[in-house]
Amino acid sequence: MDSVRKFYDDLSGDYDLIFEDWDASIRRQSNILNKLIRNYFNQPFRELKLLDCSCGIGTQAIGLALLGYDVHATDLSPSAISRAKKEAYRLGANLTFGVADFRLLKEVSGKFNVLISCDNSLPHLLNDDDLNKALRNIWDKLESGGLFLASIRDYDQLLKEKPRATIPVAYDDHKGKRLVFQVWDWEKDNNNNNNIYTLEHFIVKKYGDEWRTSSRLTTYRAILRCELSRLLSETGFTDMLWYLPEETGYYQPIITGRKI
Repeated sequence: MDSVRKFYDDLSGDYDLIFEDWDASIRRQSNILNKLIRNYFNQPFRELKLLDCSCGIGTQAIGLALLGYDVHATDLSPSAISRAKKEAYRLGANLTFGVADFRLLKEVSGKFNVLISCDNSLPHLLNDDDLNKALRNIWDKLESGGLFLASIRDYDQLLKEKPRATIPVAYDDHKGKRLVFQVWDWEKDNNNNNNIYTLEHFIVKKYGDEWRTSSRLTTYRAILRCELSRLLSETGFTDMLWYLPEETGYYQPIITGRKI
């Protein structure tokens, strides 16, 4: 996972530039996730301990803390955690942070009622062994009756086409003019049929009369919904449900599962 850590260490300073309005995205995403979580729990927010085990710079964790959840947020990237702490302070969010690989959550103390992993984080794990290890760690961190919630890209659709790039998005705001896009290179010789692709993430930003390009490279496994459901079931999760963007308004498909 060293390459994944480097990707997010390098991206942490610019991560908010991916969004038209990152602060608004924090509020919008947390409201959507809150509605899903509240389907499973009746007690007040502050009675629910929540772990975001792939928090990045805090897009979901900060918003859920602002809603009143008792949040602890971890990530593989020390730079992302450092940025998340600064953003939480800026926005007045009360939560705690730590650096942790979600395959090694035993390093995180305590257990939680809710555990989340959003923004297509699980597909960084390129084989079933690593995915199983992460899911077992997630299972161990949940209280009995706890809820796991994760979001991934819609690989059921993307694998039909295997796109080579995303459409560039242009922004022009107080953070400056910029273009954001990705280039995807799919593995051609893939004997394990794991649908691996390398993603290069580009931000092209204007400084005065000059455009400057920054790019970062990482690798994903395009995992089908049925594959992730199977792995969750094998771990012991029950009552798996998929929620698609047209149903929730969230930008990725979301899966939930319970620890009974």
